[in-house]
Amino acid sequence: MKIACLGWGSLIWKPENLPVAWDWKADGPHLPIEFTRISDGGELATVISLNATPVPVLWAWLDTDRLDVACEALRRREGIPEERCDGIGSLLIHNAPGGMLNDWARERDIDALIWTDLPPRSESIEGRVPSITEAILYLDGLSGETREHARDYMQRVPAQIDTTYRRAIMHALGWD
Repeated sequence: MKIACLGWGSLIWKPENLPVAWDWKADGPHLPIEFTRISDGGELATVISLNATPVPVLWAWLDTDRLDVACEALRRREGIPEERCDGIGSLLIHNAPGGMLNDWARERDIDALIWTDLPPRSESIEGRVPSITEAILYLDGLSGETREHARDYMQRVPAQIDTTYRRAIMHALGWD
């Protein structure tokens, strides 16, 4: 089984123990990604956010042919507790047309896809999407190493993840 991982945030520059076989490719599918998850590290992380404008994400082949091994490696890399039943998405690719992700993967001879599937989070509420104003106020209220980490994260996310929140935050906080 040929497995690929989709990515749009720190996974790109810091895959850690995820068995990425080659460099990340920039011609991934277009997904609704936005900076809408206040992460445990303090940054405003990128996640699938259903109301966001789709952007082209990145993808990489994984050096494993077992979907369970790939999902477990991504879960560990993302620090998702074993008891949490969400957080990792996967899709087995079929020969019949089956939607945008299936069609995109079939064109690349991918048998299965995995991705981080944590929800937006703000005010400590899973699934809550902060407004742009809330996001800016949150980041502007950070200080010291946490603020530096948040700014570094936003600046290191690949440029093709060009979102509404990113443009507004970078402009408002002078991080561009």
